[in-house]
Amino acid sequence: MGTTKKIIEKMQNEPANIRFSELKRVCTEFFGNPRSSGSSHLIFKTPWQGNPRINIQNDNGKAKIYQVKQVLLDH
Repeated sequence: MGTTKKIIEKMQNEPANIRFSELKRVCTEFFGNPRSSGSSHLIFKTPWQGNPRINIQNDNGKAKIYQVKQVLLDH
């Protein structure tokens, strides 16, 4: 796993090839620790008005493409 900056570059260039652990690392750095509800989803609070959430889940070790794109828009 690389630095957060390298992971973000990879997310921009290859959103289909992002590991869940990489996406989790980026989210944790930008949004803090996730709220865990005991499910397979990790939910991160964002600091913006309306209190939007980032919801990510592990898909056999990979991150889902639409979730990678959502994080890119919100970081």
